[in-house]
Amino acid sequence: MKRVVHAACPHDCPDACGVLITIEDGRATKIQGDPEHPVTRGFLCAKVAKYLDRVYSPDRVLYPMRRVKPKGATSLREGQAGTPVAPSNDSAFERISWDEALDEITQRLRRIAAEYGPESILPYSYGGTLGALNSASMDRRFFHRLGASQLDRSICSTAGEEGLKSVIGIKLGTEPEQFAHSRYIIAWGSNIHGNNVHLWPFIEEARHKGAKLVVIDPYRTRTAKLADWYLPINPGTDAALALGLMHIIINENLFDADYVSRYTVGFEDLKARVQQHPPEKVADWTGISADDIRKLAREYATVRPSVIRVNYGVQRSEGGGMAMRAITMLPCLTGSWKEVGGGLQLSLSGSYGLNKEALEMPELMQKALGRPARIVNMVQLGSVLNKLSGPLTAPPIQALFVYSSNPAAVCPDHNEVVRGLKRPDLFTVVHEQFFTDTTDYADIVLPATTFFEHKELQTAYGHYYLQVSDQAMDPVGECRSNVELFRALAERMGFEDECFRETVDSMIDRALESPNPRLKGITRDRLEREHFIRLNFKSASNHVGTGHVGTGVSPVQAERSSAENFTPFLPFAQGNFPTPSGKAEFYSETLKRQGLDPVVAFTPPDESRHGSGSKAAGFPLELLARKPDNHLNSSFANLPSVRVMEPWIGDLEMHPTDAEARGVRDGDRIRAFNLRGEIVLKARIDGSVRPGVVAARLDWARFSSGGGNINALTSEKLTDLGNAATFYSVCVEVELFRA
Repeated sequence: MKRVVHAACPHDCPDACGVLITIEDGRATKIQGDPEHPVTRGFLCAKVAKYLDRVYSPDRVLYPMRRVKPKGATSLREGQAGTPVAPSNDSAFERISWDEALDEITQRLRRIAAEYGPESILPYSYGGTLGALNSASMDRRFFHRLGASQLDRSICSTAGEEGLKSVIGIKLGTEPEQFAHSRYIIAWGSNIHGNNVHLWPFIEEARHKGAKLVVIDPYRTRTAKLADWYLPINPGTDAALALGLMHIIINENLFDADYVSRYTVGFEDLKARVQQHPPEKVADWTGISADDIRKLAREYATVRPSVIRVNYGVQRSEGGGMAMRAITMLPCLTGSWKEVGGGLQLSLSGSYGLNKEALEMPELMQKALGRPARIVNMVQLGSVLNKLSGPLTAPPIQALFVYSSNPAAVCPDHNEVVRGLKRPDLFTVVHEQFFTDTTDYADIVLPATTFFEHKELQTAYGHYYLQVSDQAMDPVGECRSNVELFRALAERMGFEDECFRETVDSMIDRALESPNPRLKGITRDRLEREHFIRLNFKSASNHVGTGHVGTGVSPVQAERSSAENFTPFLPFAQGNFPTPSGKAEFYSETLKRQGLDPVVAFTPPDESRHGSGSKAAGFPLELLARKPDNHLNSSFANLPSVRVMEPWIGDLEMHPTDAEARGVRDGDRIRAFNLRGEIVLKARIDGSVRPGVVAARLDWARFSSGGGNINALTSEKLTDLGNAATFYSVCVEVELFRA
């Protein structure tokens, strides 16, 4: 029997593709993009196009496993060039039943909670799935009811999100369809062609009509290579560039005075601040010439409509929150929010407004503790596990439960994380699809489903379409979803709360029972019939944007949009910013109360060539610890069919000037190091980085001959806003490797 099932990709990508899965006699035989989806339009990225290799990989974890060898013993062998192969015969684990696994886990958790308190148990999860249920529903209920520590899930996006919201109040922005109507597009720290590929056709449509694409990035990405104008920028200096642009826009009266007077606050304060950032001064910090800064400012302000696609790269430095705040001010200054094809996009996830409280039930903490549990920042896992002094280590973490994440690969200060994971007294459970860097330190490994094998409600952060992802096939082996795992654990723990017996369909229904007007009329039944539904902007209330296109839309734009059967959503055409003032905030009282600059500030990162931090001394090269184009963070890195698309994994990219000064030639084995650690890589000398900057790609540590990855060099230091990771504020030195 053959059937086609509609699903949605849940991986950590803005696009949340509509997917069609062909099932024949219970087995998936084909995956393709849904051609009816208005944004993803029937094509898939290269890695998801090979998803059958993931579902049916011989390396899938299929059964619960218990460690039988010391922590750190790997459970996969490596083939040539680090290609993973099947588990070795002397595996570090033995197969056990689900009953045995659940019994052992619950017994250990009970014992640890009784001896140290339930807050000595730490859940650790992030973007392995962005599905509404499997990322944050039954798992949250379980740990809330247990009284475990809460995890501050800030490793990726919170600095940028806080910077964005400090100006406009919400994670909304320009929808991808409108980029086709733009005439000036800036990709700022955004490798669209590499990790937001479904936006690319809209940009190409605009370029065919004469639009210009400008890329601002410290690394010459795929997108930069395809740009009309590429501006390489020094890492961590994005706020300075934004201030320099505003210097020109304000002083040359290129801003929209009417929009600014009606819909913003703090303009005079901003005007005074930008006087401190003339183009010549900004050029010294950014490495972009003063003439190019002037040209960029004038073109952006006068070629309309203009739009900025900014991604999270700009916020992964010490001043990342302020950088995003400064960039977000630009469309508020020029008034481009009024125009179809204008504005800015970072994340659109604030539009969905699902009933997360009903899914997560934080009130269960009151039953367990009588108060909210303490919060532990996921970025600082190494320090927390190693019981360093401070309030976060009282009580010390005695149990770690990892799901939808691979902290031994993705966390900063890799060596400290591994040292903590090796603790013999730390009980670690990992729910995973594969043996990973983190399972190398697990006591129990549990088999997890892929999105083929469970039902899900799927939002997006790169478009405005909500989807139900239907279960296409039975789970392989004995795999269980996050929802089913934590339901079973709650039963084993004796939690009698009715919420732990709630069905997946019921949870989807509850998630949609929200006061958010954009969900009005969207039900599970509709989603199951229609597969994807655009959010209901016509009924959206004014405090979150008008949803109408009357003001600010020219007759030509309106006619063009109507002809394409697309009604644009302009959230801020008439202001309506959900900030404390109700306006876009160039001056923020909220930031002032937090002891931060209420306007916007730029200070070079301490750990940078221009910084004053002690760790910068003796380490003159700024490192970009990049994500591979064809992996997703650490996901997909173990699949041979995907790994072959990343031939530069294991390379350190250098500028010829820096290589020559160190006697390094292309292909040499080199050692990159700082006070936190070192890693041996192969030199690749090309034009991808500027002098003073080097770049390497994230990989699993188990594929390195030294057993480490690039995060051996990154730090736990947090950003100015949002307490996020500072992966791009890192200094190193490089020398030839001598074994």
